[in-house]
Amino acid sequence: MSEIHSLMRKKSSGRAETEALLLAAAESVFAEQGFGGATTAAIAKRAGLPKSNLHYYFPTKEALYRAVLANVLEAWLAAAASFDRAASAEQALTAYIEAKMDLARQFPLASRIFASEIMRGAPLVQDFLETTLKAWLAQREPIIDGWIAAGQLRPLSAKTLIYMIWATTQHYADFAHQIKTLNGGHDLSTREFDAAKRQVVETILGGILIERP
Repeated sequence: MSEIHSLMRKKSSGRAETEALLLAAAESVFAEQGFGGATTAAIAKRAGLPKSNLHYYFPTKEALYRAVLANVLEAWLAAAASFDRAASAEQALTAYIEAKMDLARQFPLASRIFASEIMRGAPLVQDFLETTLKAWLAQREPIIDGWIAAGQLRPLSAKTLIYMIWATTQHYADFAHQIKTLNGGHDLSTREFDAAKRQVVETILGGILIERP
């Protein structure tokens, strides 16, 4: 029995590794060529696998595209867990902004793919916007309104605040080339990125937090 379990674990591990390889290849090809220009043949070639292997795991190009976006979308939504567990608005928003900045560095290609998708009118992820994201935002708005009512934040639109955080943090992924160019042709170092993250947090919170006497 233990031998069977061992074989099952190896099979599961091998599947996960193959899927990860395909997703990484798809992410780079979709980021370079867009959904319309990308082909499963090009993605399989980038992964170093037969095209038949790709279609075994992902039957269609759309399924693979949605799987690529699912990774970053799930991470973005999970980043707001601090809203539910932090002791104050300052702690919750600091953790959320820092997490979103870190995700911009971790998933730059997926972020750009998502931005491109939205600019095209979200033809392949409109269902996500209308269901999952809409529900996520509806759950966070009352929390922000509660912080306002408790005197922790200045009166503001919860949606506008969230949009501002998204725009600022995702800029570091979607416009990384521009940042690199203006940084002397060099990617931001860890020190520079950490400094930018601190400034983003301080600037946003400095404009909305109510200082306690």
